Amino acid sequence: MRLLIVNGPNLNLIGQRENEIYGNESFESYFDGLKSRKEADFTYYQSNVEGELIDCLQNSDHDGIIINAGGYTHTSVAIRDCIKAIKVPVVEVHISNITSREEFRHASLISPVAAGCIFGFGLMSYDVAVDYFLGAPRRSPMGFKR
Repeated sequence: MRLLIVNGPNLNLIGQRENEIYGNESFESYFDGLKSRKEADFTYYQSNVEGELIDCLQNSDHDGIIINAGGYTHTSVAIRDCIKAIKVPVVEVHISNITSREEFRHASLISPVAAGCIFGFGLMSYDVAVDYFLGAPRRSPMGFKR
């Protein structure tokens, strides 16, 4: 399985900014560990530019995409429309619990067109998204299997 991880603006600063929210580990360090999972072939792309993110999504021939659109989550109709138009399934992730932060972060334009949304588990949010694509059985807190 080929998975693409796409990170939006300011996520290149993970491990350097707001460590109380985003943690101390850089995304590059985290991604190096993620690549050791042999069940999937991972590609990573990060940009602070909306159009470059859209080009990356449109040109993907991966089996699945994991996107953390950063601040564009709450503002970009263009990224939303792109995700809705492409055939590759997309899972939205966020490192922080966006619903426990500022009110403007509570609404995601991407969530309604994504296969699913995962947020609030730090960098482990990406692991959960990978597990979704790999079909790993998980037990929910309520005890139900998916």
